[in-house]
Amino acid sequence: MKILLTGANGYIGMRLLPQLLDLGHKVVCAVRDEKRLSIDEDTRALVEIVEIDFLKAFQPDLLPRDIDIAYYLIHSMSSSTTDFDEKEARSAEAFNVYMAETHVQQVIYLSGIVNDTQLSKHLSSRKNVEDILYCGKFNLTVLRAGIIVGSGSSSFEIIRDLCEKLPFMITPKWVLTKTQPIAIRDVITFLTEVIGNEDTYNDSFDIGGPDVLTYKQMLQQYAKVRGFKNWILTVPVMTPKLSSYWLYFVTSTSYKLAINLVDSMKMEVIAKDNRLQDLLGIRTHTYKEAIDMAFKKIEQNLVVSSWKDSMVSGRFKKNLQKYIQVPKYGILKDEKTLKIKDEERVLRNIWKIGGNTGWYYGNWLWRIRGFLDKLNGGVGLRRGRTHPDKIYPGDSLDFWRVLLADREAKRLLLFAEMRLPGEAWLEFKIDERNVLHQTATFRPKGLRGRLYWYSILPFHYFIFEGMIRNIAKAK
Repeated sequence: MKILLTGANGYIGMRLLPQLLDLGHKVVCAVRDEKRLSIDEDTRALVEIVEIDFLKAFQPDLLPRDIDIAYYLIHSMSSSTTDFDEKEARSAEAFNVYMAETHVQQVIYLSGIVNDTQLSKHLSSRKNVEDILYCGKFNLTVLRAGIIVGSGSSSFEIIRDLCEKLPFMITPKWVLTKTQPIAIRDVITFLTEVIGNEDTYNDSFDIGGPDVLTYKQMLQQYAKVRGFKNWILTVPVMTPKLSSYWLYFVTSTSYKLAINLVDSMKMEVIAKDNRLQDLLGIRTHTYKEAIDMAFKKIEQNLVVSSWKDSMVSGRFKKNLQKYIQVPKYGILKDEKTLKIKDEERVLRNIWKIGGNTGWYYGNWLWRIRGFLDKLNGGVGLRRGRTHPDKIYPGDSLDFWRVLLADREAKRLLLFAEMRLPGEAWLEFKIDERNVLHQTATFRPKGLRGRLYWYSILPFHYFIFEGMIRNIAKAK
């Protein structure tokens, strides 16, 4: 079958794509920016890629007409604390218009479990999108999931941050709310098993794992699986805003996502029935099994996708292409060059920068800068990186965003997502004479920006000088 995969570069889409290809389907990936689709060249050769933004004006004949199945995996919860529901509604309405131009028979939508009369804004928006999609001229299958547990998922990474960094926690009362986590592997199984299944047409199904747990129990079970103990004290006085700040400072989540998560965590999210599980004969994995599977992927460096690579994990919301041309005028620059001997080794070192590898010099200073950025409402360093030695345009890299990662051209270009009185680029390039160029470019905003640059100039001298030398000699 020919399948349209919207949100192809998102957390779910990146997990679903290889499964669809393995099943022999032809896949059309719908993304806003083709350069942000983090797939290797072999996979890229197997798919058709269409650039489309469902929040922009309708463009006829943009999608192939011979679409059989479409996945709707578009969500905007992390992008705003105020109007994400309006954006999600507009996207769904535009999607229906686009689908009317195709021969699509079935649309599969991954939503959230909605079983409370007082829904959070997040779940209310998901339900509204569901209602809009039911108005489309196609058969709709809705899968409603609770918390998704897998390597790189926002829920898993938040729990991981809390447990690994805080052996003793003073938590708000929402940690006593019940939920029904489901392994990402099971979500992908459900998403693929309903393809073309007429018994699932025009119906909504809850999907969940076998365990119903409170968030507190999830934290405790995580610690048990990982071989340590944590102590959790629950207090009733922590306001939603204070809870959001707590999640934001302790974990790698963005503040906007933290607000929306806390709003949702007050509601019980439990599957009403197992109709779909029984219909398809699927045995779901326990929460502990989901954690084990996630760490096997992490230990083998097989994390396919991470929520941290989404644009909404930082403050960089615009088209990547706008910043690829590094400015030449009205800028301040620190440029270092060094003749190198082993080009391939140096290139490997550049491609491993950030995350667990660090920045090759003064890592404690980078950590302080990340902490200060977090205090100032920035992303800090906690996002790390998804792959230890692979980089794609659009990936997050600590408090940077990858603009360009061209291995053949021997060039890596990063754009700063930290809070700054200006805009900053960091570039690494090896030229044809085997000279490594390391360039930090800053475009200040007014006097404050210039004062900022000159105030940190002494640190730049040591950090950037040490960094280029260690990149050149590291094994």
